[in-house]
Amino acid sequence: MDAELHRVEFQALRDTIRERGTRRVTLFWATTAIWATLLAAVIGLVAFAPTLGARAGAFFTLVSLLPLAAGFEAVFALHVGVERIGRYLQVFYEGPEALPAWERAAMAIGSTGPKGLTDPLFSAMFAAAGVLNLAPALLSRRPALTLAALIAHGLFGLRLFRARRFAAR
Repeated sequence: MDAELHRVEFQALRDTIRERGTRRVTLFWATTAIWATLLAAVIGLVAFAPTLGARAGAFFTLVSLLPLAAGFEAVFALHVGVERIGRYLQVFYEGPEALPAWERAAMAIGSTGPKGLTDPLFSAMFAAAGVLNLAPALLSRRPALTLAALIAHGLFGLRLFRARRFAAR
């Protein structure tokens, strides 16, 4: 491969990793803001329109779960894409003596470093939001909708668990 093309490709891929890493964080915050706004509306509905809120709280928790789940999927997709680009850089650009060895060093630190200090998927925060999101459904007087909300939130929790396990490998 031409040396200049090699350098340009390497730089473009590193730029992509940086941009997607930043995008992942901003997407998490945007998702959290949208979800919190919807949840506040649901809680307001339950609190200030108790008759309607008690009947529809479970349904509206499903509505507020959607952006939470979609935001997590987007964060997960960005993370997996960054990891794949990093692996590509490691395989095709880093040899035993080649510099820079950023990807190899990052993977070595990741595999030997303390576990649980960072969460690139924000899975603990998404899980906490999912639990909070379920609260209005538990006040619902519609058992079928409450059960649907419990199942949907359980599936969301399972997705968080499986995605985190996948990302850790």
